[in-house]
Amino acid sequence: MAHQEMEENQISLDNFEKGIDNPAFESLGEERLHEDHDGPRGGSKEERRGEGKGRVSSYCRKALQPASKAKRFCKAHAKVLRMVFWGILGAAYLCYLIAACWLNFQRALALLIITAVVVFFILWSLFKKYCGAKVLLLLSPVQKCFQKSWPWLKWLLSVVLLGGLVTWLALDTARNPEQLISLAGFCFILLFLFIFSKHHSAVSWRAVFWGLALEFLIGLFILRTTPGIQAFQWLGDQIQIFLGYTKAGSVFVFGNTLVEEVFAFQTLPIVVFFSCVMSILYYLGAMQWLILKISWLLQISMGTTPTETLSVAGNIFVGQTEAPLLIRPYLADMTYSEIHAVMTGGFSTIAGSVMGAYISFGIDAASLIAASVMAAPCALAMSKLVYPEVEESKFKGKESIHISGGEEQNILEAASSGAAASVGLVANIAANLIAFLAVLEFINAALLWFGEMVNIKGLSFQMICSYVLMPVAFLMGADWADSPVVAELLGIKIFLNEFVAYQQLATYKKNRLEGLEEWNGGQKQWISERAETITTFALCGFANLSSIGIMLGGLTSLVPHRKGDFASVVLRALLTGICVSMLNSCLAGLMYMPKEVSDCVTFLSTANFTSTSYPIYTCCKQLFASTVLENGTLSFTGVWDGQAESMRCLTQCCGHYNHTSCTW
Repeated sequence: MAHQEMEENQISLDNFEKGIDNPAFESLGEERLHEDHDGPRGGSKEERRGEGKGRVSSYCRKALQPASKAKRFCKAHAKVLRMVFWGILGAAYLCYLIAACWLNFQRALALLIITAVVVFFILWSLFKKYCGAKVLLLLSPVQKCFQKSWPWLKWLLSVVLLGGLVTWLALDTARNPEQLISLAGFCFILLFLFIFSKHHSAVSWRAVFWGLALEFLIGLFILRTTPGIQAFQWLGDQIQIFLGYTKAGSVFVFGNTLVEEVFAFQTLPIVVFFSCVMSILYYLGAMQWLILKISWLLQISMGTTPTETLSVAGNIFVGQTEAPLLIRPYLADMTYSEIHAVMTGGFSTIAGSVMGAYISFGIDAASLIAASVMAAPCALAMSKLVYPEVEESKFKGKESIHISGGEEQNILEAASSGAAASVGLVANIAANLIAFLAVLEFINAALLWFGEMVNIKGLSFQMICSYVLMPVAFLMGADWADSPVVAELLGIKIFLNEFVAYQQLATYKKNRLEGLEEWNGGQKQWISERAETITTFALCGFANLSSIGIMLGGLTSLVPHRKGDFASVVLRALLTGICVSMLNSCLAGLMYMPKEVSDCVTFLSTANFTSTSYPIYTCCKQLFASTVLENGTLSFTGVWDGQAESMRCLTQCCGHYNHTSCTW
């Protein structure tokens, strides 16, 4: 009987898989075990202690049975529970969004737009997953018909687009003829690059025209359309607010006095903060997702290979040494043309971390973002114009390539790694600023000494650049009076460093916004807003002589055996990168719309003249131009004629600015 009872209570594998409890742990079994051990057979003290521990263990297991059952239930219904969780979370967020819009729609507009974009991409991914194949099957007859008609349809489409572009340019430049100068500069730079092409007959005109078309459409949307202007202005404002949070950490570490007064403690911590945020976004996969989407758009439109396209798309957000890491496994097998495209993308754009530093200078954030985005398709297009593909790429025909994620284990490690990685970049920026500004001062002192030997006064590096590059600055669209200053900044960017050039541009912009007089003796204190925009686009890129070593060092460390290949194309890539920034500036000059105060009479009548500003300077200049002195009598013409406030406004303007009308 005992043997039969033990067989009934044995645990089989079937019982274990079905989740049936072990009868030995039931209360009846416990009582029987207790009776057996307390019986005549007795047992040693150690055996009784072991039996006590066994009973405790059995009670614990019995107490944990509900948790085990709950775990098995959650595992069996994981999909349903996951849907319920996301449904509750989505409903809660929807209620929050409705409440925010109900309380203040304008305040919640940004949140609504972000939500709409996220929902769109989620729905699009679900649509592709569940309905994509069916839709492609339904559209296959249309696709076949389109492919048959494409040989003549592409020419018709090209003629229509070209005619529309010519018509738009004719109507648009009729109002602002100075835009034609930027258009002429754009065409001149294209011709210059074609002349220096490595293989003229092998140029892929599809890549060139599509790249320029994408650049033009992006510029048109950002610089001309109201939604584009407002969206990028809002984005720039949000970035400035976001970068402002850096001050909390900087003040805690360095103190408020240093942060307020010392340049290094104002700007360089922003690089640390931005690098930390970018590392977090990379860990979460957001950067990879965004880069892949941009790369896909460029690849299907321009017909470039996925490796070079991915690297150029990554350059919008990361620097010239970080972007090649995205395609590190493929660098060894890339063709010369693809390597040239990777280098051109690095020279044509700036990293997101240093962009934050330039914004902290006071450079327009919307223009910097627009310049970096527009540079990606233009860099690919000009790379294929200057160094066309004549080899057979191993990656041609591949739809996509794999991007590896970061090695961090959690978000805290990602944040720490990003901040730590920026230390080298911060030290590099500080060292470059010290070195290049010192070198510039030495060069100017040497040139001044040599110039005085032959009675040339004020000879400097900036003066030489202003004469040599002045025609280029004028062709980009700057006024002739502003061209020397723009040429100086362009020369500093090419021969020294774009960081130094942006710092000096920020000084000119600050002088203009403060309403200082345009000329102080023979020295120009600021340039026009149009010239500022053109210069911002022209300086946006790492294309300078010092970047050659950085580019070669970064790529050679990844693929040491191709050092000679990298060195053979780097100078051509540098020239292409310089021209890409100039093409962007020409397009900015073509698209620029002047911003002026519409009613100076009303503005000056209500203005506070305790301090000056650029609108006050502009309106005072208009007022000075409208004054007429005849027979000792001062009168006004134009919109100021007959205005009761004219004389009072003239007196206020004369308190800040010198003019012949003020001597009356």
